[in-house]
Amino acid sequence: MSFISYLLNGLSLGSVYAIIALGYTMVYGIAKMLNFAHGDILMVGGYAAFIAFNSMGLPVVVAIPVSMVVCTLLGITIEKIAYKPLRKANSLSVLITAIGVSYLLQNLAQIIFTANPKSFSSFVGMKPLKLADGQLTISGETIVTIVTCVVIVVGLVTFINKTKAGQAMLAVSEDKGAATLMGVDVNGTISLTFAIGSALAAIGGILLCSAYPTLTPTTGAMPGIKAFVAAVLGGIGSIPGAFIGGIILGVLENLAKAYISSKLSDAIVFSVLIIVLLVKPTGILGKKIMEKV
Repeated sequence: MSFISYLLNGLSLGSVYAIIALGYTMVYGIAKMLNFAHGDILMVGGYAAFIAFNSMGLPVVVAIPVSMVVCTLLGITIEKIAYKPLRKANSLSVLITAIGVSYLLQNLAQIIFTANPKSFSSFVGMKPLKLADGQLTISGETIVTIVTCVVIVVGLVTFINKTKAGQAMLAVSEDKGAATLMGVDVNGTISLTFAIGSALAAIGGILLCSAYPTLTPTTGAMPGIKAFVAAVLGGIGSIPGAFIGGIILGVLENLAKAYISSKLSDAIVFSVLIIVLLVKPTGILGKKIMEKV
């Protein structure tokens, strides 16, 4: 039963990584830029939910949308101020800007909330599920996190393939110039992408802090990096790839902690990424892009 328990915990952690990775993969797939401040938007979502629930006394069903709205507005603002002027700049400039935005958010959080960790109350009210005569206990956080991740992935795939806004995203991801000629609002589409990715970061932050109830200004740093790894592992730009990459990463990390070493788990995870990219540089579901000369 221990293995099943570790596996389920890994699926839960991987689901959080997958939700965060979806933001990375959507922004890269459509805007062709890496938003390394994405993990810190997760942190802001955690603090917004904490304030709404603990300080303002709002119920969970209100605190979650409040957190999503805060992160959505933050994501759109960051895109307008920091990334839009660099739309035609080289990738190094965008990368440096993203890192700068990340440190800006972390330091602002330290000034506003201090570096002292906050005790985050779980937003999941579901009772643990006991199976096999009580030998296997599945926490409510684990069940809700996995189900939420699956629903989000299915919803995103449906949105991209079945809606006009989703088709616009696909057009922009293929060719911004051609999309503009066809009447697609490129700037609006990219802003919508940042909005969706940031709202997902808020959900990921709430689920992460519910499972690991400590919130600090650097809460989103390592999960953000691992979610980026998950996106690359699954094939950055692919929504199903982000899901698969996140699940694989979470399961590997949890099993490595349980059976090898908790200190070496991160090294093992990143080593697997290196091996996969050596064998398939585009990731599991990534497609090779032919560069035009």
